[in-house]
Amino acid sequence: MTKYFGCQNMVDPIRRVLIKHPKYAYRDQVNVDHQSPQLNYFGVPDFEKALADYDIFAGLLESFGTEVYHLPEDESTSLDSIYTHDPCVVANGGVIICTMGKKDRLPEAAAMENYFQSIDVPILGRIEAPGTLEGGDVVWIDEGIVAIGVGYRSNAEGIRQLRELLGNLVDEVISVSLPHWTGPGGCLHLMSNVSPIDHDLYLVYSRLLSVSFRQYLIERGINLVEVPDEEYDSMGCNVLAVAPRKCIMIEGNPITQGRLEAEGVDVYTYDGSEISLKGTGGPTCLTRPFLRSAA
Repeated sequence: MTKYFGCQNMVDPIRRVLIKHPKYAYRDQVNVDHQSPQLNYFGVPDFEKALADYDIFAGLLESFGTEVYHLPEDESTSLDSIYTHDPCVVANGGVIICTMGKKDRLPEAAAMENYFQSIDVPILGRIEAPGTLEGGDVVWIDEGIVAIGVGYRSNAEGIRQLRELLGNLVDEVISVSLPHWTGPGGCLHLMSNVSPIDHDLYLVYSRLLSVSFRQYLIERGINLVEVPDEEYDSMGCNVLAVAPRKCIMIEGNPITQGRLEAEGVDVYTYDGSEISLKGTGGPTCLTRPFLRSAA
């Protein structure tokens, strides 16, 4: 039987991905004007420019031969639903639906569950309150080892439930403590500070990594490429690997881009001024790969 879902790594070629166009997530400028301050956005996105920029981003994904699936409009969800990475985790046994740590995003989980059921991708389970878990805190080190950030978005109970649901699909679940940083109203995921680029190459912002986790990566033989301080706020660390050493990042981070290219990485960029920077969701956040496969 041909494999059609499974994503227990973060660098093999993306075969299938779920995204949500801003025409469905934002709906119109009036809705954007109303919701963006409530959601702690750093600015009000320009609706028309967001549509155009997103078309370029989606076209990039398609240019790599990725099958692109589109999450439909749902009136229960907010602008944040453009960031399809967070409401679920995709394991080799099916989709685990999250309970989001950001309360405004709670309705996204049901919308995502309904969509995956509609395309016959099985639901492996759900994270139930008081557990919280967001996809941005989940970093697959390899098929058998997964690291989870513990912070304001994902808690210890959510991780306990995830470990139970994964069962023998994994060998080890590592909890990684996250710092307070800008507080509970901000968006700090483990993937804010770690982006796998290849099995042995990670992009990192070490200032916000725990010493133990950073040492763990080095001990595994993973080469760390450092994001400079001046490119952290412009989301230089949020980079999507579409295949080993082939990635998409937000334009305007030339030092980080140069450091990646020096490691033999092919870097593709897009304008993230409306769809990424204002809502603090880079290319990883905008995509929910649900099939990665080397063959």
